[in-house]
Amino acid sequence: MELAWLILGVLSVLLLLAVPVAFALTLTAIAGIMWVGGINVVIVPQQLFGAVDSLLLLSIPFFLLAGDLMTEGGLTTRLLRLTNALLGRFRGGLAMSNVASAVFMSGISGSAVADTSALGRVLIPAMIKEGYSPGFAAALTASANIVGPIIPPSIAFVIIGVLTNLSISKLFIAGVLPGVLYGLVMLFMAWWISVRRGYPVHGKAPKGEVWAATRSAFWALMMPVLILLGIRTGVFNVTECSAMAVLYALLVGGVIYRELTWKGIYTALSRTARTTAVIMVVIAGAQAVSWLLAYQSIPQSIAEAMLAATRSPWIFLLIVNVFLLFIGTFMENGPAMVMLVPVLFPIAAKLGIDPYHFAMIVSVNLIIGLITPPVAICLSLGAVIAGCKPSEAAREVWPFLGAAIGVLMLITFIPGLSLWLPAYFSGR
Repeated sequence: MELAWLILGVLSVLLLLAVPVAFALTLTAIAGIMWVGGINVVIVPQQLFGAVDSLLLLSIPFFLLAGDLMTEGGLTTRLLRLTNALLGRFRGGLAMSNVASAVFMSGISGSAVADTSALGRVLIPAMIKEGYSPGFAAALTASANIVGPIIPPSIAFVIIGVLTNLSISKLFIAGVLPGVLYGLVMLFMAWWISVRRGYPVHGKAPKGEVWAATRSAFWALMMPVLILLGIRTGVFNVTECSAMAVLYALLVGGVIYRELTWKGIYTALSRTARTTAVIMVVIAGAQAVSWLLAYQSIPQSIAEAMLAATRSPWIFLLIVNVFLLFIGTFMENGPAMVMLVPVLFPIAAKLGIDPYHFAMIVSVNLIIGLITPPVAICLSLGAVIAGCKPSEAAREVWPFLGAAIGVLMLITFIPGLSLWLPAYFSGR
């Protein structure tokens, strides 16, 4: 266990020194190997390259690219127009449209950061112009868009599927109900706070306007349907489905809407390349640390200690929730998953916890970290777009953070939220 404390200490120091996460993880692995001794350091590059040598991981850049192409091709704008037409009649209609748009967008890119950037660039300035406080606009946008990695397609579920050999298609289906529940809770929170603060209301849109917005957004709404049907019917596997999503986005944006330009395609490709590179190098660095921990049997030691402390699956899940919420405050969800999933899943299996239920708990836990200070990547991104201090956005995020943890508790203690839909589709 001394190695575990060494790794934790070195990683914490490097992160506090603002060393990029991927490099911090790789340096931590090297430091651990040097401390243990007797291990050839060449194992580090082997693990770095081996971590990303997976066909399933190809779906990550494809899903990201599909989301960026839809933004450049005008599909995001049409989704916003539809949600505004449907929700503008309520107090805080624009805030509620923000949440509804996030739920729709989550069925396209699977990335909370990408969705926060895409929708935030449009919605946050519009909310500020209408009288919403910049901190509230940033906090709401970030909190709404972390639904992205829950509703399929989900990059988080791809990573978990690769690490655990669970069916990624089944993980996608399991995420539908928890994602919809999260979206509904955020929708209520946006309305409730807007009513308390007297944020603006636009009035009921004419039926003609609603119908026109629905027709305009039809092809954008069909993207999640294409993904789910393709996976469910077995026509595509996950990687093939992600490639089809790109082709669909090109067809709709370039041929049907005719708003996707060569410049837009180049912008989408560049943005996807940068985001994919960040995700992959982080996964690679985390795998190096994960390998070292496994080589020294640290996961087994942690499992034995936790099993000695409790044999109750519910107490174990409470401990895991507290632990992962803490981890999410300073570590991104990608590397945290790569490091912790191989440790926690065997313990959950010994306690009889369904792996798909546990996958949902782990992913939602770590995704909440994207809006949990001090790191809070999505919250920080929202604050930058809103032009406000991070502390202002952090003050506004607490009601949404509390609601997100409430949803997490429901997912934890009502397994049917995660398991009913996969069981229904499998005929069990």
